[in-house]
Amino acid sequence: MCSIMGCFHTALDKEIFKNALIKTASRGPDDTKIEEIPTGFLGFNRLAIMGLTSFGMQPFSLGKNKIVCNGEIYGFRPIKEELIHRGYTFKSDSDCEILLPLYREYGLNMFSMLDAEFALVIYDAEKNKIIAGRDPIGIRPLFYGKTSDGGIIFASEAKNLVGICDKVLPFPIGSYYDGEKFVQYCDIASVKEYCKMDMDTVCKNIKEKLINGIEKRLDADAPIGFLLSGGLDSSLVCAVSQKLLDKPIRTFAIGMNTDAIDLKYAKQVADYIGSEHTEVIITKEDVINALDTVISVLGTFDITTVRASVGMYLVCKYIKEHTDVKVLLTGEISDELFGYKYTDFAPNANEFQKEAEKRIRELYMYDVLRADRCISSNSLEARVPFGDIDFVKYVMAIDPEMKMNKYNKGKYLLRRAFEGDYLPYDILYREKAAFSDAVGHSMVDYIKAYAETVYSDEEFKEKCKAYSYVPPFTKESLLYREIFEKYYKDQAEMIVDFWMPNKTWQGCNVSDPSARVLSNYGASGK
Repeated sequence: MCSIMGCFHTALDKEIFKNALIKTASRGPDDTKIEEIPTGFLGFNRLAIMGLTSFGMQPFSLGKNKIVCNGEIYGFRPIKEELIHRGYTFKSDSDCEILLPLYREYGLNMFSMLDAEFALVIYDAEKNKIIAGRDPIGIRPLFYGKTSDGGIIFASEAKNLVGICDKVLPFPIGSYYDGEKFVQYCDIASVKEYCKMDMDTVCKNIKEKLINGIEKRLDADAPIGFLLSGGLDSSLVCAVSQKLLDKPIRTFAIGMNTDAIDLKYAKQVADYIGSEHTEVIITKEDVINALDTVISVLGTFDITTVRASVGMYLVCKYIKEHTDVKVLLTGEISDELFGYKYTDFAPNANEFQKEAEKRIRELYMYDVLRADRCISSNSLEARVPFGDIDFVKYVMAIDPEMKMNKYNKGKYLLRRAFEGDYLPYDILYREKAAFSDAVGHSMVDYIKAYAETVYSDEEFKEKCKAYSYVPPFTKESLLYREIFEKYYKDQAEMIVDFWMPNKTWQGCNVSDPSARVLSNYGASGK
């Protein structure tokens, strides 16, 4: 991870800009640089992952044009070779150095050409304007706001802009800012025509495309590790990676000291694939003490995101403090594509597909946000193979009649695609457990009990009145909101709503986001 900032058409003081940039120094602890542009600045905090020498430091320049980018450009080497043939020269091995030549060659069409996860800001000197862009899923964060003198400012995280802009907003995913307006170049959730292939062909394509997406993300000049929960998604990422690499991968699992569900399954996977495995054990005190930090890192008050982030943040903190790992592969985005426990209640294929589209378009506020902040706040880089652009487009285009759970097993297509020797059968076909539950059912119970001690019933009712936008509805949610407001005062509109199952579906009108409250949760938490 790195962090970027760029402002334009503003007389913002350089010291204020610098202090704002430093707020996300954990994203890029290796080096910091600020360059002045006409009526503004570009800033960069670097975490060296590709091209580890000082030549990979940003901003990069081409003529008078400049760029800062937090991103990974997959398959950049053949693009670089083609650009060299066209007369461009490069000083580093950084993948992001190809972006300014691409912009010169293709202009704003560059964005739709990228196989990448990225957030970037370009100063176009010839046109004297600022350009910004973000990947189609929003795996890399980007926010923007207006300064008091009418300028515009972009930054990796909301915390960079709080105090400078009255209103901080997320940069729209799959879009670029052309100097005047936002233009969507890719709606990755939209499907023009479903692919009507047979089951065997679909599963073969799922397998090939996911393996390809994983293989791309194993390319790094810094040490790689893997988060392993023992659930289907992270286990597949680890199993495929172990087959692709010629030495044992390093896997990490976390659980409560009392009732961790997934530790035993993670160990079973690690033993099966032969990884170098580490278990991180946490206590009730660790969980409660982490809440303030986790919410300040996340920039959200969403219940399920906060719950699931506690374990993820703490395991990443351990990795940062005890290893040399710099890159982490994770299993996010599979649920949004193949279905949650609650999508078993989808009344028809059209509703299933609409829900998937909604979830993919909102990922940047929930699971993707969680993975980015928990990992980057510990100076590590997240890579999400299930978010591979080609893979996502393909799975979204599979006939939803085939993706619905008609097989008495959620995510059946993904499971069937990897039948064989990738995972033990009972892991491959294990029921899904919610991550916050899998760390240990006691974790959420401890948080709820703690929130009960913070507010009396009367205090709860009175304090909830302060929030008209997405108001808290439990003591736990009020606790999260009050911590959020401490760090991001009056910026709640960055989050559109609480992540909840689709309450309009029969069986889904629940008052807690955990899958544990659903009637079909069954053996998931065992």
